[in-house]
Amino acid sequence: MLLLALESSCDETSAAVVRDGRTVLSNIIASQIDVHAEYGGVVPELAARHHLRSCPVVVEQALNKAGVQLEHIDGMVVTRGPGLIGALLVGVSYAKAMAFARNIPLVGVHHIEGHILAPLLEHDIPFPYLALAVSGGHTHLYIVKQIGEYEPIGQTLDDAAGEAFDKVAKMCGLGYPGGVHIDRLASQGNPAAFSFPRPMLQHKGFNFSFSGIKTAVMTQLKRMDTAPEGDVLADLAASFQAAVVEVLHQKTLRAARAHNLKRIVVAGGVACNSGLRNAFAEDNANMEVFFPSPLLCADNAAMLAVAGEYYLQRGISADLDLNACSTWPLNQAGAELLDFASRT
Repeated sequence: MLLLALESSCDETSAAVVRDGRTVLSNIIASQIDVHAEYGGVVPELAARHHLRSCPVVVEQALNKAGVQLEHIDGMVVTRGPGLIGALLVGVSYAKAMAFARNIPLVGVHHIEGHILAPLLEHDIPFPYLALAVSGGHTHLYIVKQIGEYEPIGQTLDDAAGEAFDKVAKMCGLGYPGGVHIDRLASQGNPAAFSFPRPMLQHKGFNFSFSGIKTAVMTQLKRMDTAPEGDVLADLAASFQAAVVEVLHQKTLRAARAHNLKRIVVAGGVACNSGLRNAFAEDNANMEVFFPSPLLCADNAAMLAVAGEYYLQRGISADLDLNACSTWPLNQAGAELLDFASRT
């Protein structure tokens, strides 16, 4: 099965051609970083307008790079949610139009489902495994029993980890997106220079909280006579990153042990963070830990094809009244699609 996938949940427009849900023939991403940088964050209206311009461009580039034509495509996959509703509607509408024009099946999948299955494009990972989905909008722990069956066991109660990175970077006068700048500075600083809290680290459950770390950084900045620069700024970044990474790393390992899981997937934009990768490399508690390559950590269309191929091969497809969902629980999304298959 040759699939064309389309992703537009936030500020990247991406199209990919994937064969049999595993072999990536192309994966094109059009970034909007320059558009939103001056605002210090994503402006939803601007994001939607740029998706509208970029969709035909990335689709054409994806087909050309894959060396295929539109008539060769067997099915369409698109991000249905969650995300910015205007951005999602652009992608969903474009995918529906292409599916209708070519008379091929279409399936809408969950954005986080794409992230936590992305490593399957590069690794053979047996089910079940524990997935840490960590990005600017999400910090969740799921038991991935198989494609379509996800059990949530933990989530952030306030800011997502990536959101905290972006907000701290903005406080420090760094550029957007903040995670990259914090990570780069942290490599030059002392992670023990400032004592920041590790919220909920000792909590018995597997939920997260990152608002307190962000507030601690803000309090520290207010105590300083001048804005931090040079070594002080690097130490601040390193200390903040160390606090976030320790919470993510330790709670993920604890959750895997508690549920007797020997394999861990870390996915989403924050999975690119060098501190997080190093933490798992140095201490994996004798578990197999899988990170996607950096391109597959970012919002991209290829990651959607793993689930998309699985559903389409089982006759699960959407009607042309498919709508976008700004909020959409992952366990509900998988159950809906598998229930459709059982009834048909």
